Amino acid sequence: MIVTAIEQTAKNKYRIYIEEEFAFVLYKGELSRFHIHEGGEISESVYKEIRTEVILKRAKKKAMYLLNISDRTERELQEKLEREEFPDWAVQQAVSYVKSFGYINDERYIENFIRSKKEKESRKSIYAKLCRKGLDGEKIQALMELYFEETTENETISNLLRKKGFCRDTADAKEKQKMAAYLARKGFSYSAIRESVGWE
Repeated sequence: MIVTAIEQTAKNKYRIYIEEEFAFVLYKGELSRFHIHEGGEISESVYKEIRTEVILKRAKKKAMYLLNISDRTERELQEKLEREEFPDWAVQQAVSYVKSFGYINDERYIENFIRSKKEKESRKSIYAKLCRKGLDGEKIQALMELYFEETTENETISNLLRKKGFCRDTADAKEKQKMAAYLARKGFSYSAIRESVGWE
């Protein structure tokens, strides 16, 4: 196999192409360690060593680091690793690795997200945000039924209004309009907003 191109992407990072195809990103010291240079040949054994002992280990470590910082969905983790320029095979294996230890659990993520948002946003808004994260729509709906079964849209709005110190009986038209706009941005229906805010 021939190293057909080496592109510097940062001070000490280089994108390596083998037989005209992107292979992986290496640091400057690794180029020297594996004797990699443009136009040079790379043996099958060295290629496999780089994949397993450098790239895959780095991808797994990065995945663990990202999940330690913040809980993420499987899709979010994949996209983050891809932006770090890990090859597709390394991304998939790193994700499988952290999943095997239970570090990624989309159902748990959905539950935590719903619990943290259900007193602040509408079902419609929460559902849309979870879908944008690449989560399964049916699974979202099932868990939302569980967590919203005892809470109506009007009750959620009433709790929000109470926290905001809003009183429909004393608020003027401008205050009602401002609050209605705020609730609309949270995804609540027009009829529920109108009834709760007393907005004509």
